This record gives sequence, C-alpha cells and structure tokens, in this order.
Amino acid sequence: MPTLSSFYGIMIRMYYREHEPAHFHAEYQGQQGTFDFSGKPIAGAFRSRTALRLIREWSQLHRAELEQNWERMKAGEALDRIEPLD
Repeated sequence: MPTLSSFYGIMIRMYYREHEPAHFHAEYQGQQGTFDFSGKPIAGAFRSRTALRLIREWSQLHRAELEQNWERMKAGEALDRIEPLD
C-alpha cells in the first residue's frame, strides 16, 4: 500500500484496486481508520482528537490531489506523494 504522506506520526496511505466510495487510510500510534476526502471518518477507531483534527485539516487542503490519486489508482498508475501538513 503506497504511502501518500506522513506528518506528526500520522501515515496516509491508499490501496490499489480499492472500492468506492473514494477514500484513504490513516494510521497513528496503532490506531487505524478510513476517511473520505473531506477528512470524515468512514471506518475505524481513532481515539486521538488531535490526530483526527490534523487528518481532516490535511485532507481538506489536499482534496484535489487525493482525487487525482484515486483516479490514478483506478487506472493502475503510480500514485503521487502529497505534501505533509506543516
């Protein structure tokens, strides 16, 4: 699973051959979750409110890039890295 970005100990990934709806995966200190491109949790359990806030902020800043990577993933193309949150 390619890593798209990492920041503050949060790893953002996207699997190949994924299913709709469009989403990405995040992991932080053993917590894992699936998020839509607005940063809303779809599945998983994050206990850290700070990590959730950072994931939401990052995804809203990079929504267009996430959408482009989703299309690249569906086409079987290599995914582009996305800048981390500063």
